[in-house]
Amino acid sequence: MNRNSKIAAALLVIALPVTGCTTNPDTGERSISKTAIGGIGGALGGYLLGDLIGGRRDRTEKILGAGIGAVAGAGVGYYMDQQEKKLRQQTAGSGVEVVRDGDQLVLDMPSEVTFASGSSNLSPQFRGTLDKIGATLTEYEKTYVDVLGHTDSVGSDAFNQTLSEQRSQTVADYLTGRGVQRARLATRGYGESQPRASNTTEEGRAQNRRVEIRLVPVTAN
Repeated sequence: MNRNSKIAAALLVIALPVTGCTTNPDTGERSISKTAIGGIGGALGGYLLGDLIGGRRDRTEKILGAGIGAVAGAGVGYYMDQQEKKLRQQTAGSGVEVVRDGDQLVLDMPSEVTFASGSSNLSPQFRGTLDKIGATLTEYEKTYVDVLGHTDSVGSDAFNQTLSEQRSQTVADYLTGRGVQRARLATRGYGESQPRASNTTEEGRAQNRRVEIRLVPVTAN
């Protein structure tokens, strides 16, 4: 089978599962995820934004070209369970929240640990945590990595859109420098368009300034 045929075949089996239940990797208990609850309340933020950034076809070609394999269907849950467990251990006490939705993971990184207001420079105190995240993403390489940037409403729409793009790119570049393959990464900025709290208070604005890393397994039959 030539390379184009392999890519075409892989496109038929790459999947992006989305459900409303989660499994605790330590206890095996099933529950409704925070993401699903947020969806009911109309406050999904950047968690579930549809298809992979850039589209499946382009991302699949890059993944295959980089020699990254896929997770067999029956092993997807276990693979993501182990990755989730490791990420929870490494981010404990850091302010980063690990959110599980079906076979997806989202690392919710608020402004107080990532970026100062109006800045796209990574906070020095967050580098250690991001180092650990990068190490885990390198270990569990059979995932797409979407980096999503968000801002509060201070400043113009154009400024905030650019700032959100810069923040997501900063995180992606840092992860690349820690060994995460560029083919796995995609970035997108949403500016101020997806607030999760009111922008009328400083507390609310702080919640809206954030970066999310969405991890989606590369799956195959």
